[in-house]
Amino acid sequence: MSSLNYLYGKPLSDGDFKRSPEDFVVDEVLDIDFTGEGEHVCLQIIKRGENTAFVAKKIAQLAGVSPRDVSYAGLKDRHGVCTQWFSVPVPIKTQVEFSKLNSDSIVVIKQIRHNRKLRTGCHRGNRFIITLRNVTEPLDVLSRINAVRQGVPNYFAEQRFGHDGHNLVMAQRMFDGEFIRDKKLRGIIISAARSHLFNQIVSRRVKEHGLAKTWHREVFLLAGSNAFFEDDLNDDIVERLNREDILLSAPLVGKGEKGLTNVEREWLREFDSWHQGLAGLGLKNERRSLRVIPKELKLESMQDNVIKLTFELPKGCYATSVLRELINHKDVSLADKHNTGDVDE
Repeated sequence: MSSLNYLYGKPLSDGDFKRSPEDFVVDEVLDIDFTGEGEHVCLQIIKRGENTAFVAKKIAQLAGVSPRDVSYAGLKDRHGVCTQWFSVPVPIKTQVEFSKLNSDSIVVIKQIRHNRKLRTGCHRGNRFIITLRNVTEPLDVLSRINAVRQGVPNYFAEQRFGHDGHNLVMAQRMFDGEFIRDKKLRGIIISAARSHLFNQIVSRRVKEHGLAKTWHREVFLLAGSNAFFEDDLNDDIVERLNREDILLSAPLVGKGEKGLTNVEREWLREFDSWHQGLAGLGLKNERRSLRVIPKELKLESMQDNVIKLTFELPKGCYATSVLRELINHKDVSLADKHNTGDVDE
């Protein structure tokens, strides 16, 4: 991500991030009215230093089901203290003592029955409590907070691309003709490739236009959905943008020309082999919000070169995309070569 353009200029301050799991606290916001009955048990779990798949496997073992029968709204980073929900099928007349999962790294804090399993993306978003240490220029971080409250580029973060960008290396090999047999790995690689092109388009727009300027003709994303439409700028569009009924967007490329502006088509020529490679897979063109606005961004404390921040993001958005506009943060956890690639979205 170091090559991507900054909206507010590169920060002056350096600092450490994720020096301990407690420096990255994530609480999943799940707006579901549980039925209290049904053949699925939903578990709210706090995990520390464990990835989501590991916890799901532990739940499956205790319930006597396959790990793929355990569902969750989204992945949560291994290198943090994260609260998230899981669901597992359990027959109505069967009782499972899920408290047996409790350990130094896993704590079950709530369980309730529901009539259906949790599905990927069913959460509203995530709340973050982030502690930055060894901050070299605290006042520069403080001076940037008001600007960042207006929004930052909605970049996909490094976790998307694997350790040292390995997923992008694999993507290039795939587009060069190598067949990836593992379906799960293939999906991860394809997702990384689309995310990379999205980042490049957003970065180009940030450099040449910023995020406030609206083009004469745009592809707009309907807020809270994946639907999009193309239209000229007019009074009605401006009004809908102001009330955030629609959002400016950038492409997640696939097959065909639908959902691409002329400017975006021009910019994508630089990445034609990847664009055509993704189109050849039959993927539909999609759109993603160009900007993400951190809700309730607050400076909780600033003392002895340690800064604590809190904010909330919609699902699918990355805390590190907010941080990069505030500070040049060194993610200490990335030194772990066994980093799973779990994401904070």
